[in-house]
Amino acid sequence: MAEKRPSFDDITSFDEFNKYYWYREELMQICKSLGLEYRGTKRELNYIIEQYFKGNLIKKKLIKNKKVNQKIVTLNSPLLECGFSFNSKFREYFSSLTKVTPFKFTADMAAAWRKVKRENNSSFTIRDLLNVYYGDLDYAKYDNSACQWNQFLKDFCADENSYCYSNKLKVASILWKEVRDSKGEKTYSKDLLIKYAFKIRENHK
Repeated sequence: MAEKRPSFDDITSFDEFNKYYWYREELMQICKSLGLEYRGTKRELNYIIEQYFKGNLIKKKLIKNKKVNQKIVTLNSPLLECGFSFNSKFREYFSSLTKVTPFKFTADMAAAWRKVKRENNSSFTIRDLLNVYYGDLDYAKYDNSACQWNQFLKDFCADENSYCYSNKLKVASILWKEVRDSKGEKTYSKDLLIKYAFKIRENHK
């Protein structure tokens, strides 16, 4: 008949402790109750208990809470679940996918990422974002009209032909509306003053 294993509290030496079989979960509980480090393999926990009987207390390590994403990132990884952000880690990852060095995230990719977060889209993957980069997926577009308008206004005001207008902003707005709604370049040229002179006369007083 096998000898009944005593309670750990009744054991006085490591040799005695080592006579009996202990599950890893039991070793963890023993170490935890003693205020010792309790994370590790069974072999490591046995060593900690051996040191305990020798008077060497291996205290619990203070580990700072660190967000560690242990999942392997693949093309099918949803952005919201793989810790995605526009950082060096993912820049290197996309560089390896596209063979482009240095890799730069595009404005459309940024627009897509904002939309994914805004709509909490858990199905949008790395592959989808890669398709946005290549222009194969029209998920979200960066609205650059504000930048175009600012440049248009700047160029208009710099043109000496605009000096005769008392309200430059209004004239620029009239021209911009025509240019914005056309299929041509969204840029200013002095030819626009001639082309849309009648519009300016109608609306600028």
